[in-house]
Amino acid sequence: MTMSLQPVQALVPGANLDAYMHTVNSLPLLSVEQERGLADRLFYHQDLDAARQLVLAHLRFVVHIARTYSGYGLAQADLIQEGNVGLMKAVKRFNPEMGVRLVSFAVHWIRAEIHEFILRNWRIVKVATTKSQRKLFFNLRSQKKRLAWLNNDEVNAVAETLGVDPKEVREMESRLTGQDMAFDPATDADDDSAYQSPAHYLEDSRYDPARQLEDADWSDSSSNNLHEALEELDERSRDILQQRWLAEDKATLHELAAKYHVSAERIRQLEKNALNKLKGSIQA
Repeated sequence: MTMSLQPVQALVPGANLDAYMHTVNSLPLLSVEQERGLADRLFYHQDLDAARQLVLAHLRFVVHIARTYSGYGLAQADLIQEGNVGLMKAVKRFNPEMGVRLVSFAVHWIRAEIHEFILRNWRIVKVATTKSQRKLFFNLRSQKKRLAWLNNDEVNAVAETLGVDPKEVREMESRLTGQDMAFDPATDADDDSAYQSPAHYLEDSRYDPARQLEDADWSDSSSNNLHEALEELDERSRDILQQRWLAEDKATLHELAAKYHVSAERIRQLEKNALNKLKGSIQA
């Protein structure tokens, strides 16, 4: 069986979502024999037309999975598009000898791409970075039965179900209830709402005179300590450090080895010893 190539616009969910769903639902499903034949052609012969047919026949499943993530406030077309990326990755990696249908194998890849998209776009600041936080992010909503904060028994029950620490449940619940806020007030904000923006109460210490003076003193002190430490080195060690670290055109180990008639390894040892002496002098 060979599927006819659909109009490009109909196979792009962002162009017209209703038309896209109608198109993918009209594509015929593959029988076990048809799927195995296409999978063999792709796996053993790198047949790209077989890959295209496998992807087309499973687009409806991506739509079905993407719908389960509609509660995150992200565009359905974007979720479907990311799920399609996961489907294509699954088709590329599918081994027909595994003895499972492609849809069973592809579910993991489809969900993984959708999860990554949600985590990147749900908030400006990532709410989940570790494995346990990701598990909490996608399961805590379904575990909560009401809008109010979880009580201790509910927190412990969720933690036990998901295999995480109760403290992590509390932390993720707090993150889920938070909202993004612009640093500067909106141009049309009134005085009361503008005063609540972070720009009014978060201190910017970059231009604080005391902070600038402190930074300048620290810079001068560090520079003086460095020069004093360099003076304590022998002439050859000092020259090696200057040529290797302070000169605009830095010398190589071999260039310095030729200059002092020693091996490059000896120059490396002298450089290391000199750096250790500098570090000890500055920290003393």
